[in-house]
Amino acid sequence: MIPQAPRPTNHRTALALALCATTALTAHAEVQMDPLKVPMRDGIHLATDLYRDDTVQKAPVVLMRTPYDRTKAKGTAEKFAKAGYIAVIQDCRGTRASEGVMAPYNNEGQDGYDTIEWISRQPWCSGRVGMMGGSYVGAVQWQAAVEHPPGLATIAPQATWSSFYRNLYLGGAVRLSLIAGWIAGNTAKPADIKPGDMNVALMRLPLSDVDQAIGWPMPWLDAFLTHPEPNGFWTRFDLTPHLPNLTLPALHVVGYYDFFSRESVDNFMVMQKQARDPKVRQQQRLILGPWDHGSVGKTKVAEVDFGPDAAVDTMALQLDWFDRHLKQDPAALAKPFPPVRYFSMGDNVWHDAQTWPPEGFTPTAFHLRSDGKANTRKGSGRITREAPTKDEPADSFRADPANPVPACPVTDARPIKAAVWGPVDQGALEDRDDVLVYTSAPLEDPLTFAGNVEAKLHVSADTPDADWAVKLVDVRPDGFAQNLASGILRARYRHSLTQPTPLEPGRICEITVDLGPVAATIAKGHSLRVDICGAHFPLYDRNPNTGAGPFDARTAVATESVHHKPGALSKLIIPCKSR
Repeated sequence: MIPQAPRPTNHRTALALALCATTALTAHAEVQMDPLKVPMRDGIHLATDLYRDDTVQKAPVVLMRTPYDRTKAKGTAEKFAKAGYIAVIQDCRGTRASEGVMAPYNNEGQDGYDTIEWISRQPWCSGRVGMMGGSYVGAVQWQAAVEHPPGLATIAPQATWSSFYRNLYLGGAVRLSLIAGWIAGNTAKPADIKPGDMNVALMRLPLSDVDQAIGWPMPWLDAFLTHPEPNGFWTRFDLTPHLPNLTLPALHVVGYYDFFSRESVDNFMVMQKQARDPKVRQQQRLILGPWDHGSVGKTKVAEVDFGPDAAVDTMALQLDWFDRHLKQDPAALAKPFPPVRYFSMGDNVWHDAQTWPPEGFTPTAFHLRSDGKANTRKGSGRITREAPTKDEPADSFRADPANPVPACPVTDARPIKAAVWGPVDQGALEDRDDVLVYTSAPLEDPLTFAGNVEAKLHVSADTPDADWAVKLVDVRPDGFAQNLASGILRARYRHSLTQPTPLEPGRICEITVDLGPVAATIAKGHSLRVDICGAHFPLYDRNPNTGAGPFDARTAVATESVHHKPGALSKLIIPCKSR
């Protein structure tokens, strides 16, 4: 048995109870916060704040478990309390006021179970608990859910993962600046050490030395950067196989530009299509907008304003969801419930659908063509619906690890370490000679698409390994080149992530680059563009092109080629609206 923590009383609480006993209140009393220490199975106590309106004696509970300081969620907790819920906000193990040692994601499953079990035994809990939050705070929901704690009735994970490997790695390349910055910011720094320049640290090879370049030992960073394949190291962080066994309604929210976009969308698809309980399949909802990780619900993302309709009140979404699945309120249950609501960029319109990808869209090939000189946006690279019927010379570029193509243009206000995932004008990058640029003629009719985009390329290189980074771009008449979707593939993982295969120098092979989920309308007069290069740095690590792995510092300049001829076509596959 986990003992109940006593609920502290104070003069305001006593006064509210006295008023309730003598008169019927027509308005909510002030929200009260009680600080608690909740015990875990190993004796560690976690700092936990309880928020409730004292006129509410028993109610469903909304739980947030966070490593980012529970007190910062005070405003959110008070809103839930005023809406008739009891809000519980907890510091994760080893963070802020909680006891123990912080080990990223290592204890969150069992600590989540213990916390929910404790909550469900309290006299103020109605017996139904929901969880909320995004990113790390979203992942702990899945980690608790797969432990099947009693009382957990629903979750609302925003922009998060169920497989930590697939969150950190795409096509064998690691999201370097993301994990290096996060670990550095969440690892105790010795007082006498001045952090190194992150711009320099992100360029450090081998990857196993990045923490040294930052300035102090970070064992978790070393571990994450030196396990590039989904082997046994990642097993405890792979929850995806367990998702079909869950019997939980889930609200999935994410943006196209979020580094969690693939994972969040895949979580929804697994639950909607594979949940063992048919009822649970019908209790999943996906909200997919034009946001990056820090702008969920907002209209302005990086350099693009998607208009007022892009704004979403995520608090209202969550309240509606919890009214439906925690309170089981008849009015909330009676509301229409489209399983998917997605935003189309360009025309900036929301659409409802039954599934993702939505029905009514057909995979359509757009072929990459040139006379062998597709380098830069001033080159001869073009996109046509027609495939070449005779040999066309391949396009080539040199990928130098010492001068990687940045993920977005570098400016004084945006140094290399501050690369963003969101939409920015790609023009400056498209003037680099190590970027291949293929552009369509101005569209005579709008091009509308929704689903997951892929690049199927025939490529070769003169090194044992090389990266192919691909961007889908909307080019406005004024020249602004907005990135819509992107992906990367490390060539040695083209057949298998667990069994890498070196390239044979000069031999043409077919690769598939996943550009992730996206929905957009490219307007009449705009052009469709595809950019291809050998890096997307530092959002992803540089490929040294040697195939030697994360403990080796050697590099080689790769000459990479993209082929487009009969028998070796290179094309983009876009799910276009059926006519």
